[in-house]
Amino acid sequence: MTHIVENFDPKLDLVFERDIDIAPELVWAAWTKPEHLVHWFTPSPWKTLEAQSDLRPGGLFSSVMAGPNGERHDNHGCYLEVVENRRLTWTDALGPGYRPTGNSFITAVVSMEPLPNGGTRYIACARHKDEATVEAHKQMGFQEGWGKALDQLVAYMKQR
Repeated sequence: MTHIVENFDPKLDLVFERDIDIAPELVWAAWTKPEHLVHWFTPSPWKTLEAQSDLRPGGLFSSVMAGPNGERHDNHGCYLEVVENRRLTWTDALGPGYRPTGNSFITAVVSMEPLPNGGTRYIACARHKDEATVEAHKQMGFQEGWGKALDQLVAYMKQR
């Protein structure tokens, strides 16, 4: 059982899990290097315009997303946990240096477990502050969106 599933609260958490055919090191690079994040992070037709990553606990994790109808969504938060090639945890409730932001939509954990075939068991957990926020994330298309973004990550990293 993974770190994420052990702490899973079905009332407050959403989980996306899939086995993919790229190594954890490639998934890690896709998640931690802004030059890669801008190519896959936002499910199409949305685009990621900018990404920043100060890869350390308390460091900035930020992206700017743009929608097909001119929507713009700025995401700013900080890393809580950084375990190379294995797990990233970040939240929008805190900014760099663990400073409270006054926002709180998500704390996310992405786990990358190596598979015997050289691939990765990819597990993403979105933790929410309340049931209303969980429901809003479901309505936004959590499963479809995270699945589409992961497909984009795999396709992009296979071209590298």
